[in-house]
Amino acid sequence: MGKILEVDLFYPIQNYFKIIGYDVYGEVHHCDVAAVKDDHLIIVELKRSLNIDLLIQATKRQRLTDTVYIAIPKPRFSLRSKKWKDICYLIRRLELGLIIVSFQKSGAYAEVKIHPGPFDRNKSMKLSKKKRDNLLNEIKGRHGDYNVGGSTQTKIMTAYKENCIHIACCLEHFGPLSPKNLRELGTGDKTLSILQKNYNGWFERVKRGTYLISEKGKNDLKLYPEIVNYYYKMIRETETSSL
Repeated sequence: MGKILEVDLFYPIQNYFKIIGYDVYGEVHHCDVAAVKDDHLIIVELKRSLNIDLLIQATKRQRLTDTVYIAIPKPRFSLRSKKWKDICYLIRRLELGLIIVSFQKSGAYAEVKIHPGPFDRNKSMKLSKKKRDNLLNEIKGRHGDYNVGGSTQTKIMTAYKENCIHIACCLEHFGPLSPKNLRELGTGDKTLSILQKNYNGWFERVKRGTYLISEKGKNDLKLYPEIVNYYYKMIRETETSSL
């Protein structure tokens, strides 16, 4: 099939709603499709692709009825993809419905993917509680703001990376230490896991239960002068308070 136009979406959608008992009309007071059964009004807005104009148009139609759908041709990308799931989330968040129209050799047909309905924000937040807790824990684990919002293709300073730097600073300053010694210096509960996994190659085990900083670790610390200075100041304060 050649280029799909908005008018190509109309007849499959008209047919779908007629089958379930609606009277269907095209272009009524700037609404692409209006379907009526008894006192129930459905409005459908048609577009060749999902875009912000379509969403604005559809949400404005919610002034007229709670039952508003947007209709687009079936996307070429997978309906199992993260992109599609994110699109569906946004549509549900806006309390809209979604219809996709498939064009095949046997003809075009409409399929309702989402019916309009209230969005339960409290339920959504409860389901995302773990993600919220992880975000807050990440913030608590950072001791400065070393990242620029919106950055791409740049390494992000995370709480985990800061924890690695803290451990490396302690080992560079004090020499070989055990995980217990490091935790006493304030490196936290993840100390042993960080040393064992050694993702950055910063640590070496000199004997069972004792670690030192590797040459790579010493060189890499030079890349983070601001954070290293923060932890060395903390180490000096710890030494002073113990005197």
